[in-house]
Amino acid sequence: MDKLNMKFPPTVVLTTFIWLLLLNLSLHQGKGLPYMTSDVQQVSGKSFDYIIVGGGTAGCPLAATLSEKFTVLLVERGGSPYGNPLVIDKKYYGLSLLQTDEFSSVAQSFISKDGVSNLRGRVLGGSSSINGGFYSRASEDSVKKAGWDEGLVKEAYGWVESKVVFTPQLTPWQSVVEFGLLETGIQPYNGFSLEHLKGTKVGGTVFDELGKRHTSADLLDAGNPNNVMVLLNTTVKNIIIDTNCKGNETRVQGIRFIKSDGSSSKIHEAYLNQPNNSSRWGDVILSAGALGSPQILLLSGIGSHEHLKKFNISVKVGLEDVGHGIQDNPSIAVLVDKMPAKRQPESPQIVGIADDFRFIIEAGVVPISLNASRTRISAKIAFPASKGKLELNSRDPRQNPSVTFNYLAEEKDLQECVKMVQLLERVAKSESVSMFLGITPNNTKSMSSADRRKKLCKSSVRTFYHYHGGCRIGSVVDKDYRVYGVKGLRVIDGSTFQESPGTNPMATLMMLGRYQGIKLLQEWKDNSYSQHP
Repeated sequence: MDKLNMKFPPTVVLTTFIWLLLLNLSLHQGKGLPYMTSDVQQVSGKSFDYIIVGGGTAGCPLAATLSEKFTVLLVERGGSPYGNPLVIDKKYYGLSLLQTDEFSSVAQSFISKDGVSNLRGRVLGGSSSINGGFYSRASEDSVKKAGWDEGLVKEAYGWVESKVVFTPQLTPWQSVVEFGLLETGIQPYNGFSLEHLKGTKVGGTVFDELGKRHTSADLLDAGNPNNVMVLLNTTVKNIIIDTNCKGNETRVQGIRFIKSDGSSSKIHEAYLNQPNNSSRWGDVILSAGALGSPQILLLSGIGSHEHLKKFNISVKVGLEDVGHGIQDNPSIAVLVDKMPAKRQPESPQIVGIADDFRFIIEAGVVPISLNASRTRISAKIAFPASKGKLELNSRDPRQNPSVTFNYLAEEKDLQECVKMVQLLERVAKSESVSMFLGITPNNTKSMSSADRRKKLCKSSVRTFYHYHGGCRIGSVVDKDYRVYGVKGLRVIDGSTFQESPGTNPMATLMMLGRYQGIKLLQEWKDNSYSQHP
């Protein structure tokens, strides 16, 4: 800097520096975020090429991609993440999960029929705005099972990663966990990788170097802001379905929605554009998650006759499997500190992928109040066999549906949980973890028996917040994510998964939104060519 100042006045140097900084920022920014409003009157009665229900992990990249060619309405039941320190600032990680209310909190709590407490995102960006921010791609095997185009999958992942994914800086605790996993035999060591690899690795993160979270909502910045309208704090009541179309087809025409805050029950509507060429209609796309998407289908009269009859909902499309096959990954957590402390909350950055990809282990420091936290190591069963069911609780879309995950109902899951607990005990008692905690390493064999571990699994099973299914491909939607029996309706989110991608599904859901958006653009392009040879 001294040599530079000898040649140029300080004001010139400062001006040049600021200009280069702004240029660098502009190169990393997109076209700007779209218009956002909570005023339902601004949308009521209007028409769009596509309507996306759910501005979450998959919905935002989907909206951004479709906006390249089409007008898009993105409806989100929560508010904006921007300006909310509980969402954006890493130092407040986890606190948003402690402050929940009925209508407005960014995390909405629910308790499954199994008695396990859980949470779902209620904010633009969805669960990517409240989770641990750990980013890791699905395995190659998962991509093949899903039938996705591998080249397009990599392209879609790359698009996401160029905008919201960063390399984490390991904290002392994360480094200790890294050594503890390796000591336990969870090898090889893969270093930093975005791939889902056997062994121990450092994953990506959506927290940048300054500790700011980048959510799925940031991906809207890559779309055409002139083609997207984001309607916040608005809950979709049901889908408008016309069963009297020409040719006896059942077709979607739009959506009905209400304010999320409970202040008004007045119903508003928005519609799909209806071009003269009926083959060029757009779609209503549900991206409301594993709880929201099947719930909206049921409220719209798409589901089991028997179940819908209980709520006096007329059946538009009889699909018995809506809400069926929903799963959550059973998890066990071990607290390694003796009592609550005032340690800074930490999101997970290290992961151990063990037992032929069946167990996923990670660690963090989670707040239990505004001024206390606990240090824990957690593990989940990556591919549970047990399946559950989602049903309506009421006709009010703002209320959580009823969901039963049937944790560990299958004997296979229970046996795997016993093995997983044994592995967790070894990691927690490793020399690295013990020395960090200031206790004597316990190298003796655990006295815990298989029966005691089995009881622990049944009594202490918890969620990993990775629930999925309920609108599965092959039972509710086809391979192109179209809902069976009705035109103009798709589901694109984790409710369509046959199984979890193994690792944290956030990366795959972001990818899926981009991937299916590109597929839809290509579908329209192909239709145009076929109609105009």
